[in-house]
Amino acid sequence: MKAFLLCTFMVFSFAMITGCQSAETMVLLDEEVREIKVSKSEGLGGINDEESFISFKDRKSIAVFEKAITSAVKQSGNADISKPKYDIAVEYKGELPSHGIHLWLGEDNEKSVFMYITDESVYLTSPEMTIKLRSLILSK
Repeated sequence: MKAFLLCTFMVFSFAMITGCQSAETMVLLDEEVREIKVSKSEGLGGINDEESFISFKDRKSIAVFEKAITSAVKQSGNADISKPKYDIAVEYKGELPSHGIHLWLGEDNEKSVFMYITDESVYLTSPEMTIKLRSLILSK
């Protein structure tokens, strides 16, 4: 009986430890997104929301951006990278403020990099999400 309890305790402890080590991902507000605006970036810390060159209002495109953003996994350390290629403004329905995100769009089969404009943490997408983002952003 002691061996059973010890084994059960060890399995439970392992499950708790590994469960707490899940990857941290980016988050968006729990509100409906009405539009995604993409613009050429002017640098870190701000967003070029005055000169968006692409705007997505259709649910399918918005869903791709939402999935790419919310599945991007935080990397350890802070950013030490060049000027971002794009700025993304996530616009919500109603009077809510928008989310400003920098994007370094990867090449095909590479990961892309996201960063909140107010933070230096880096989040990586999957290569599959990069392909989807490239098809939206570069098709316009």
